[in-house]
Amino acid sequence: MVSTDSTDPRDGDDTEAGPGDRTDHEAAVRAQTVQRLERSMGAIGTAAVARMESRLSWFRRMSAEDRSWVGLVAQSGVAAFVDWFKTPGRGRPPITVEVFGTAPRELTRSVTLLQTVDMIRVVIDVVENQVEELAAPGGQQQLLEAVLRYTREVAFSSAKVYARAAEARGSWDARLEALIVDALLHGDHEDGLPTWGSALGWSKTPVIAVAGGLSGLDRDGVLDDLRATARRGGHDVIAGAQGERVVVVIGLAEDAGDGTARLRAAEALAGLFGEGPVVVGPPAPDLHAAGESVRAAVSGLRAAVAWPDAPRPVAAEDLLPERALEGDAAARRRLVDLIYLPLRGAGSPLLDTLSVYLEHASSLESTARMLFVHPNTVRYRLSRIAELTGYLPSDGRGSFVLRVAVTLGRLTERGRPVAE
Repeated sequence: MVSTDSTDPRDGDDTEAGPGDRTDHEAAVRAQTVQRLERSMGAIGTAAVARMESRLSWFRRMSAEDRSWVGLVAQSGVAAFVDWFKTPGRGRPPITVEVFGTAPRELTRSVTLLQTVDMIRVVIDVVENQVEELAAPGGQQQLLEAVLRYTREVAFSSAKVYARAAEARGSWDARLEALIVDALLHGDHEDGLPTWGSALGWSKTPVIAVAGGLSGLDRDGVLDDLRATARRGGHDVIAGAQGERVVVVIGLAEDAGDGTARLRAAEALAGLFGEGPVVVGPPAPDLHAAGESVRAAVSGLRAAVAWPDAPRPVAAEDLLPERALEGDAAARRRLVDLIYLPLRGAGSPLLDTLSVYLEHASSLESTARMLFVHPNTVRYRLSRIAELTGYLPSDGRGSFVLRVAVTLGRLTERGRPVAE
């Protein structure tokens, strides 16, 4: 047990060193170590950069400017360590300001957090290998402990720097994504879409839009989950919320041209939306042309309430009659182009047969009697209608789509614009 009696180092009693003696001795050793460190600061920084070049292949591939900034950070780190080591009573070193404050913010995009950890390890190795030469006699352990404490603070500060950069980047990306979704929906600022997409790393095509509701769910949580799920599927993704509506724009990782890829992508996301319909817009060739897909998906989301049994997700094209009745001019034109005009071009017998068939509760015999033809003739004409339009007149859903399309077509031919 060490005696608590104070001992005057000047009385010549060297039988037992008191606390004051040890403190003075440690301070003297520290001062000598500081002098050695100050003389070796440049050499340590140079040695650290040289070790990085020899051990870190990614460092050798960096541009000369970025390597220069990394070297400056290393030199600043050594200088800040020496300054902190001089006065041990200062507490935790202000790493972020003294070290990382020298580098531009863009460096966090050139050097990843994992690479930063690699660099810290290299610097530690360099200093540890020179502890015997850098420390004054008896000060090796003192210096080593200080180095370990300092590098721990550097590691924590590195994580903080990257976390702040990621948070700022995430907030900026979210605002830009919301701007893109709004521009696509309203058809304005489209000239800026390629540039904005490039800023987000957008590269994949074709592009589809998926729209759904929040239904009281946390908006930010839903958006984060949608983005993460889409990216795990290999897709590019942009997501934005507008009130209780969420719109996701997806650049498909692959597409066979048969619609299966977009349905698979939408099915993977459907469970992340709130309750209610989820609508998939038609494919677009690129982000610049994706406005039509976004508008179709949002229009389908508004109109889907009229088809309670719609699948989830449902294609916006499958909601054309509901969208047309709800006031979507594009859906009206689409129905006329896809159904009415092909039927009219095939001749009046098909249109007449369809009209009579729908008016007589889909009865073959009644339709045949009204048209004075054989029921087999009616069957043949109905099969031709299905071939031309893709909808079966005998099917409940198909007959509804056909009836709406023929009605709109006739209104158009009487001079009433479809866009009314």
